Amino acid sequence: MTENLVEVEGLSRSFGEKLALDNLNFEAKPGHVYGLVGTNGAGKTTLIKHLLGLYRSNSGSVRIFGLDPAKKPALVLGRIGYLSEDRELPDWMSIEELMRFSQAYHPNWDNAYANELLDTFNLDVSKKIKDLSKGMRAQAGLIAAVAHRPDLLILDEPSSGLDVVVREDILNTIIRTVSDDGRTVIFSSHLLEEVERMSDYITIIHAGRKQLEGSVEELRESFRHSSIKFSEQLDMAPILSDTLSVEGHGRFWQTIHSGSVEKLSESVRRLNGEVLDSRNATLQEIFLAGVNRDRSKLEAA
Repeated sequence: MTENLVEVEGLSRSFGEKLALDNLNFEAKPGHVYGLVGTNGAGKTTLIKHLLGLYRSNSGSVRIFGLDPAKKPALVLGRIGYLSEDRELPDWMSIEELMRFSQAYHPNWDNAYANELLDTFNLDVSKKIKDLSKGMRAQAGLIAAVAHRPDLLILDEPSSGLDVVVREDILNTIIRTVSDDGRTVIFSSHLLEEVERMSDYITIIHAGRKQLEGSVEELRESFRHSSIKFSEQLDMAPILSDTLSVEGHGRFWQTIHSGSVEKLSESVRRLNGEVLDSRNATLQEIFLAGVNRDRSKLEAA
């Protein structure tokens, strides 16, 4: 069995009275892209900061390459590339100085690869970081994160706020980094279409808890979107088997469900209804259904 690069077990973290992570488990094996999906405040960035050793857990454990990143930062961070949504780069440096600065910390720095990416992005190395546009700043930060060929690349909302062209350049660079080198990537984003395109495995986090997890194919095949028609008007949502969500009004309803269409049809027939059509649910539909379900549970508590 392939050893995990990342192992998070029972991780909990509170900030005052706010529970940011609640008994979270997560793992990542070499050579795959892992997408973290969740709304703002779901816990994605808090998890990433634990992976980088910036936070210590209130309970549970975090291991990267078998080490605790909070206790062995030098041994762990030297093998990680990181790009945050804030693109935290030293404003006083030029791009050229940023490349030299980053190279000094990474013995495996691939200068030819860095120069190739600088040419691809058409970046002027003499420009100061403070004078870069948001897109150029993200491109420079990505080069600094990937040019040392890290074993683990962590990206926290890497394309947030960027235009379509720059976002595509960044995503293509990440894809190439993974396909050429077989690196492991943890990719956090609220852009579901982006995560679905990039990731091999997806973890959906809501309110600090892991809501759903699996490969993109597993999630697509495990949940279906079905349309239902009843013989009479319904004043409230019908109770059906294996449903993640049920929405609609009157005689016409739609559901995201995990069971087979046949099992759903049996449940619907008992209420004098029929399934009109059914298809695989999209990642966005699965995510929204799960979030709405959790909100309903919290409101009922």
